[in-house]
Amino acid sequence: MRTLSILMLASALLLLAGCATMGGPTPAQQAANAQAEALYQRGDYQGAARTWENLAAPGQRSALDDGYRLRAADAWFAAGQRARAAQQLASVDSAALRGNDAARYNLLQGELALPRDPQRALAIAAMLPRTLPPDLELRAARLQLAAASAVGDRWTAARARVRMDPLLHGAARQRNARAAERLLVSLGVPDLQKQAQALPANDAMLPWLAHALHSLGSALPETLPQLTRPAGTLIAQGAGATQEGFHAYHQVALLLPLSGPLRPAGDAVAEGFLCAYYNTPQPQQRPPVRIYDTQGTPAGALAAYQRAQADGADLVVGPLTRDEVTALFASNPALPVLALNHPEGAVNPPPGSVEFGLMPENDGTEAAARMLQQGIRSAVVFLAGSDNEQRAVQAFKAQFEAGGGQVLSVQTLPQDTVNYRAQIQAGVAGLGSDGGFFIAVPPETARLLLPQIRVARLRQPVFASVQVYTGTPNALDRDLDGVQFPDAPWLYDAQPGLPSRAALARDLPAAGGRGARLFAFGMDAYLLSPYFAWLQQHPGSYVAGATGQLSVDAQGHVQRTPIWVHFVNGAATPATGTLSSAPASEAPAP
Repeated sequence: MRTLSILMLASALLLLAGCATMGGPTPAQQAANAQAEALYQRGDYQGAARTWENLAAPGQRSALDDGYRLRAADAWFAAGQRARAAQQLASVDSAALRGNDAARYNLLQGELALPRDPQRALAIAAMLPRTLPPDLELRAARLQLAAASAVGDRWTAARARVRMDPLLHGAARQRNARAAERLLVSLGVPDLQKQAQALPANDAMLPWLAHALHSLGSALPETLPQLTRPAGTLIAQGAGATQEGFHAYHQVALLLPLSGPLRPAGDAVAEGFLCAYYNTPQPQQRPPVRIYDTQGTPAGALAAYQRAQADGADLVVGPLTRDEVTALFASNPALPVLALNHPEGAVNPPPGSVEFGLMPENDGTEAAARMLQQGIRSAVVFLAGSDNEQRAVQAFKAQFEAGGGQVLSVQTLPQDTVNYRAQIQAGVAGLGSDGGFFIAVPPETARLLLPQIRVARLRQPVFASVQVYTGTPNALDRDLDGVQFPDAPWLYDAQPGLPSRAALARDLPAAGGRGARLFAFGMDAYLLSPYFAWLQQHPGSYVAGATGQLSVDAQGHVQRTPIWVHFVNGAATPATGTLSSAPASEAPAP
């Protein structure tokens, strides 16, 4: 409410400034206008309306007087006096209004028309400018929502709720998000996919559509980043040089679960972050870092954020879990946040913040794109059934079919047997020489499945999600020879400019064991921190990270392009033909 009051006061001052060029208000008018604005802010809408009415000289048709009449009409409407608002609005010369005043006039026309003619109200809402002050923007979205709901247009109603999302906070924002998701889910998969195809790549609706489709067991294809140049390139500046895109922070707060059941994950990320921090070749570019324990809970994350803000941080990295990120984003943080997970639902990061996660959907998207690139046009999918596996498969199916491929069958492998003959026979009907397999299963299951596929004399190539490999060499992986999967380049020392994994693993167990990918994720959190704002404004630019090439889309989602790995004589080995890393001389130094 305090923010809204400031905005309303700023709007009044802009009105006065605009009128000053045409003679301007007298000191007495300025005082009366400020009094009306104060009454409006306190909720005394009738008092504000009468004051603005008294300010408008009878019979005068100046822009100043029409501005007062417009504000009086607006205040009468806020007071619930619709007839008096309509009467006052009729006295306004709309042709003389410009900018936000013209938008306010049209908005009031729509609000007044809504009960008797929702179709007209919807048309007025559609023609309002897309860039308005927050108070008018929220009203415009609510008008659009009410009119669309009245005429039964669920898609437009959902768009209105998504439009409202960044303008709301706390519980109101959460209720609005749930209502938006219910509207979208009610449209069904075919309608959602059709709407998605008509939207531009950076439309704010797309994450909401993706979430709704996931709830319905489907997914949207991704627009994969087209990477062209690394961030951090040295640029001559006077007698020295500066790194393109680099932003120096004064103090960084790292929010991680360092106690409780999530401590091992928090420790691995923290060690990776600090490893990259101390690997920075220019010590003067390293800001002070303070680490805060979130205890792995939303309340702990909010408390850690508040402590970091009080301690003078100007960047927050973390928290790590989805619940924590959801809570922090819902609190409308004033500091920029590099969140290390995605929030629940389809909520985008607040302006100035981004979200970064090792998402299973990325495996499915990358596998589909690689199979299509290799001329594979039909696929059989096997999964073991976990939530992460299902998400990877949904993403694979959406991406593969959007690229012209056909998923012939999706087979869930039973957990009470090691014999998958029935699933293989059921799945491969119609699979030809241009076909392939995508498997989203853990290593133990893959080592049982692959020999049975070969016994069935099936020679089509096999692609997998990253979970097919633990990150640690295992002699049993000979059964997986030929299987391809996307992974973090640092695990194979395939990213120049980063410290050797083998060397680090001698002193830091997290760098060599099952936590190695989280260790790499922590390294990337640091490598991204000075560049993420610039990356979002420069499509095609990327940071050469430990988990892949890192870019940021228009909605603030970090996109990760991994390398491709295949098993050769049981050893996971980087494959040729993957995206090459930046030369060491161009690798960004935070």
